[in-house]
Amino acid sequence: MPAEIRADWATKDFYQVLGVPKTATQAEIKKAYRKLARENHPDSNPGDSRKHDTFKSVAEAYDVVGDPERRKAYDDYRTQVATGPFPGGFGGGGGGFRPPGGFDISDVIRGHAGGFGDVFGDFFGGAGAGSQRPGQSARARPIRGSDVETSATIGFTDSVEGVTISLRLTSDSPCPECKGTGGKPGTKPHICTTCEGAGFVVSGVGGAFSLNETCPTCHGRQLVYDESCPVCHGSGRGTSARSIQARIPAGVRDGQRIRIKGKGGAGENGGPAGDLFVTVKVAPHRLFGRKDDNLTIDVPISFDEAALGADVKIPTLGGAPVTLKIPAGTPNGRTFRVRGRGAKKKDGTNGDLLATVQVQVPAVLNERAREAVAAYRAATEGSTLRSNLFEQASS
Repeated sequence: MPAEIRADWATKDFYQVLGVPKTATQAEIKKAYRKLARENHPDSNPGDSRKHDTFKSVAEAYDVVGDPERRKAYDDYRTQVATGPFPGGFGGGGGGFRPPGGFDISDVIRGHAGGFGDVFGDFFGGAGAGSQRPGQSARARPIRGSDVETSATIGFTDSVEGVTISLRLTSDSPCPECKGTGGKPGTKPHICTTCEGAGFVVSGVGGAFSLNETCPTCHGRQLVYDESCPVCHGSGRGTSARSIQARIPAGVRDGQRIRIKGKGGAGENGGPAGDLFVTVKVAPHRLFGRKDDNLTIDVPISFDEAALGADVKIPTLGGAPVTLKIPAGTPNGRTFRVRGRGAKKKDGTNGDLLATVQVQVPAVLNERAREAVAAYRAATEGSTLRSNLFEQASS
């Protein structure tokens, strides 16, 4: 199925929103989106409406140009908008585009029962919204369902290993009484006279260029009824509550936005369902942390283990314990890497476990321990540990 074209794409530069050139690779687009999403995420900027709006704009831009198929449709559409379907495009004098022959582009659009869909044909993915011809029965065009946003909180272990969760959703859906037509059941439809069955009306978006917008009378359905549905009052829309099972992939990060295709609002007249976007929040773990695709852990060790060396057994997340070989003379804060015991990466491999040792100083010593430490002090008397401290302070 061809990518959906939206009229508002004509006035939105998604590359500028993400701060990348039009020639950017998909990897560069993803990197820019992640950076801006982190900087402007509502959870990190509570009460900052400007950053909240920026986050929404960034998410919308990435939803389009982050998908290769939708990006191509977006680029083609904006190129067509800039050049127009006739020589010279839609630009020109203040009176709007008027090709040879003395007719206006709006006349062309109005003169086709299918509107823009017949003028541009395959560019919009097939026949126009109202592609009926004289003698054909009225038939409403399919309308894609709305996208749905929700959030879910999962445990730290589930974020590393992946989990299937149950989500309770309330979304826009066709009215159960009229099945989305907007008319009273039992009444017959007729073609909307406002848009002449096209499903849209022509309006200006700036300068001399005109663009189609959803018809305010039939709401894009092309058909109207003499009597409106008593339940939805002609809107054709209602709400539905449902539960779905959603798979959260292994390795998901806190704040990551996951797109689940086809799980959004139901479409109309056989149109496809919208998508579901789930923002995942990961609960912290009491022991483990995370840094990129690596897990982290702080490991307490004693002074003698740091000084003399030791084999220290530590836990891993969801796996068997491993043994760290602490060499003699290990300083406080040194980090050891355990390969393959981190979070799942996109390529299917695992990150590492980063174990940082923390040398512990006992608050209380028994008599034998005190004597041993005193003997150590005596044995190391005259140490040059702080010999150049004052020299460096005065230099």
